[in-house]
Amino acid sequence: MGAGTRPMSRRRKAALALAGLAGGSVVATAIWLGSVLAQLPPIDLVAAEARSAVVLDRAGALLRPFATADGRWRLPLEPAATDPRFLAMLTAYEDRRFRAHPGFDPAALLRAAGQWLVAGRIVSGASTLSMQVARLIEPRGERSLNAKLRQVARAVALERRLGKDGILRLYLALAPYGGPVEGLRAASLAYLGREPTRLTLAEAALLVALPQAPEARRPDRFPQAARRARDRVLDIAAARGVVPAEEAVAAKAEPVPMARKPFPMLAPHAAEAALAQEPGRRVHRLTLDARLQARLEPLAAERAAALGPGLSAAILVVDNATGEVRAQVGSAGYLDMARAGAIDMTAAIRSPGSALKPFVYAMAFEAGLAHPETLIEDRPSRFGASYAPENFDLTFQGTVTARRALQLSLNVPAVELMEAVGPARFIARLRAAGAGIVLPRDAAPGLPVALGGLGITLSDLARLYAGLARGGSVPALRRRLDVPAEPGTVPPRIAEPVAAWYVADSLRGTPPPESALPNRLAYKTGTSYGYRDAWAVGFDRRHTVAVWLGRPDGAGVPGLVGRVAAAPLLFDAVARLGAEPEPVPRPPDALVATTSALPPPLRHLRRDAAAGPADRLRIAYPPDGARIDLGAHEGAPAGLALKALGGTLPLTWLVGGLPVTESDRRQAEWQPDGAGFVRISVLDAAGASDSVMVRIE
Repeated sequence: MGAGTRPMSRRRKAALALAGLAGGSVVATAIWLGSVLAQLPPIDLVAAEARSAVVLDRAGALLRPFATADGRWRLPLEPAATDPRFLAMLTAYEDRRFRAHPGFDPAALLRAAGQWLVAGRIVSGASTLSMQVARLIEPRGERSLNAKLRQVARAVALERRLGKDGILRLYLALAPYGGPVEGLRAASLAYLGREPTRLTLAEAALLVALPQAPEARRPDRFPQAARRARDRVLDIAAARGVVPAEEAVAAKAEPVPMARKPFPMLAPHAAEAALAQEPGRRVHRLTLDARLQARLEPLAAERAAALGPGLSAAILVVDNATGEVRAQVGSAGYLDMARAGAIDMTAAIRSPGSALKPFVYAMAFEAGLAHPETLIEDRPSRFGASYAPENFDLTFQGTVTARRALQLSLNVPAVELMEAVGPARFIARLRAAGAGIVLPRDAAPGLPVALGGLGITLSDLARLYAGLARGGSVPALRRRLDVPAEPGTVPPRIAEPVAAWYVADSLRGTPPPESALPNRLAYKTGTSYGYRDAWAVGFDRRHTVAVWLGRPDGAGVPGLVGRVAAAPLLFDAVARLGAEPEPVPRPPDALVATTSALPPPLRHLRRDAAAGPADRLRIAYPPDGARIDLGAHEGAPAGLALKALGGTLPLTWLVGGLPVTESDRRQAEWQPDGAGFVRISVLDAAGASDSVMVRIE
């Protein structure tokens, strides 16, 4: 009889213990929580609040996330941006009374205590979502009653401090999903390849199930375990009325993802630049359009691959009205080491070839030297003692209009206009417009700059062309939405409105690539010396699109020609903007006339302006190569006297390519700011120039 009554005695003792626990639970819990909370140190949420830095597009779409400092993927996510069915299944599976309890569930604790008393070990943990968050914030290895009670105390404190939505926000960020993946958003991107805003029933159930045993249920390693866990969540959700039973059955038929997907990496160069600019910021908002960026990156990679090994490509899209960069493709593939994909070619200094010719014409139109219908000669010509430019195809067109010369990118007319405008003045205009022009070392501006004898970035070239679309007003490129634009700044000008429109209207007639419609897009191509760079820049009223093709290491690529390689890429990129190009509006005072209807001085290029005076302009002092002691090492240096001979007044003096003084006399003075080598140039009213290199001591 004694043996037969022992089991009954245990059950009776357990029942009595449970009854006693239930009877005094409210009072005991309140007393205990008060004492424990008073003894525990404040909750440190600094580590829990750490998130991956994310770079977003203009609409908030994710371009690229970055791992935290300790290598974890923990992306910010608000409950409102989470699929409601996931949240419903989460609470049904993990914590049915989440919205009602104070951080712990008394009924679940009583059930767990009873199971512990009967079994002599912890059978179920009775953890609420709040308790799980407490464990994630303060992880402890032991599985004991003391650890569980500490979690209860922390959960109550967290509820008081953060509220239910704050608890849910922390769970969505900290829940483990295997390896370095933490939080719902990172898990959804890693396993499903998309944001958790809208999930299928099977996907939501999988993401509910994984945190219970993240390493044992990882779909990329243990897909069968992940499936079983997912199906159990679906069964419980159906049993508790969260989802219809028939939908749960259908969801079980969906496959489980069996591999990790890469995190988004759109606009990687722009994302890295944003992070480097403000490394402490968690969320970076750029002006880019993620959908447009996603259409252009594969296009650049495809075209570069088709042209041959080692080539890269870059594309920049600018909103003309605001200067905002809508797409920035820095290479043909960020991870493509064979093409040096990590180098951002939108910021690389390269030779533009003929891509700067439109600005030579703009200055000539602005100065009244020519009009689009002005006749100009394209014949063998020699400039100075030895400079005799030829066209790309080694032929000459004879007498053509300036419009046609620009459309065909003829070299002799461009050089002739450059001689009339003046190379130094041309370079000064580009720099005043904000372009970082780089000249060959120790070289003064000369006529070859009309054909690309200088360095410029794709970003600066796009800005200058956007200026043509804006009537000559050059915008500052804006790449961030979270940094306000500087108020009250007056944009620099590259041309006056009429001259800018003359160029834009002329470029709309440039023959397009094969299979493209004519007279839709104003554009210009360029090919640098040695076939190192192929360029094409196009614009309409709303957008400017600039493309570059070449090798990042600067090696030549036989056959790499702007019109053949870059122009088709440009037109395909413009087509992906999704809107028909609109012409630049014509200013009211623009002169639209045939050559014969032009005023007589504009019917032919004014050769008197292009030829310059008979008395050649030259610098008389300081002499080239001189070392001049102005006391720079003893403090502020004395002024340097400047003297020129010949030329047509007034004279403009430049130091380092930047204007420093203008004078109606052939003598002037410049105040150096220190010692060192400087290049001093002088430019006269007819565009002639001379320069010397001196050392200030």
